[in-house]
Amino acid sequence: MDVPVSKIACRATIIHCLDDPGIDPGSPNMQVIEDGLLVINDGLIESVGPAEVIQPTLEPSVPIKNYREQIIVPGFIDTHVHYPQTDMIASYGEQLLDWLERYTYPTETRFENPDYAREVARFFVAEMQKNGTTTAAAFATTHPGSVDAIFSEAEDAGMRLIAGKVLMDRNCPENLQDTADSGFEDSHALIKKWHNRGRLNYALTPRFAPTSSARQLELTGQLASEFPDVYIQTHLAENRKEIEWVAELFPGHRSYLDVYRHFGLTRKRSIFGHCIYIDDDDRKLLHDTGSAVAFCPTSNLFLGSGMFDLDAASQSGVQVGLGSDVGAGTSFSMLKTMAEAYKVLQLLHQPLPAYRALYLATLGGARALDLDDKVGNLLPGKDADFVVLDTRSTSLIERRTRDAQDLHSKLFALIMLGDERTISATYCFGKQVHGD
Repeated sequence: MDVPVSKIACRATIIHCLDDPGIDPGSPNMQVIEDGLLVINDGLIESVGPAEVIQPTLEPSVPIKNYREQIIVPGFIDTHVHYPQTDMIASYGEQLLDWLERYTYPTETRFENPDYAREVARFFVAEMQKNGTTTAAAFATTHPGSVDAIFSEAEDAGMRLIAGKVLMDRNCPENLQDTADSGFEDSHALIKKWHNRGRLNYALTPRFAPTSSARQLELTGQLASEFPDVYIQTHLAENRKEIEWVAELFPGHRSYLDVYRHFGLTRKRSIFGHCIYIDDDDRKLLHDTGSAVAFCPTSNLFLGSGMFDLDAASQSGVQVGLGSDVGAGTSFSMLKTMAEAYKVLQLLHQPLPAYRALYLATLGGARALDLDDKVGNLLPGKDADFVVLDTRSTSLIERRTRDAQDLHSKLFALIMLGDERTISATYCFGKQVHGD
């Protein structure tokens, strides 16, 4: 990764969250600067504010990139995505368990080939940055080489990435199985190699409870205890048949989440994908242990899994971020993911204004990943990860936003109508990695 050494400034409308804005478009938790200047120095944000205030303080030698008539927002944060499933996105039919058998496992078998793993990883990272995603929590496969591939590509591209080897020692094809001991040893070695290396972090990654034996989950808990700052990522309560299966495999536990609690896997930096079918006791446990939820609306709709109750999670104080969940998720675009979240919540009669959608995709995701001291908004001292949104990216968007009543209305239209074309530029750690 080339670390930038020069100071630059970007001029545009600037929108970012200082806290959860809730459902109030006029929330004081939003900073909205119609003609703003963002100053970046050595990969970090040095200052942000009105151009008329900041520009006179800059040395004449500082270049200013003019993004007038465009909008700068923080880089998007994807809290749950499967990079090996890139080549099976939009595969027809099936619900979760059949979908895994028919599409996921055959696709992940191909990652035994390190050349294939590197090629997919390279495409995945480029696609994420093209869509404005600057931070992600990604699943690899059971092959240690798949972890090396994605971390290497993310490091080269300057992307902040959390990833880990999938742990899976039963109830899956034999050629994808590890063992409790080999999974422990491989994970231990990968943590030593990659965790806290630049902008990279490791995640212990049991796919989900049905594909890990009690011994494997026990050893995962041991690793979590030995390395208290590593992440834990897995799936929870996505599908009703899945939940029934967990109850059969782990009798005597109060709930699916209680299985993970029993093995020491509920804590700060634990991210549970989906959490559709959980109750108030589960939400209290998530809150009390500092665990977080990845809300994955496009995959929940695509697989017919169900609808996530954001209000219940918020009222319980649970941190929630958005996840694309590619390949069950149908888009790398966090704009499209926000749009689908709005539709899911409409069906639950829960409002999702544009500013709160932006919060879930930026600062909310950063808090879910325990990274809000580094990313999530544009405050001075944070990593200069940001995205430039083009209000003229398509003729329809240009027409729709031209007469928007206010910036909230303009941003809402961009979320509902936008895609990768709307991403004019993406910056990771102050370096432009996409656009122009």
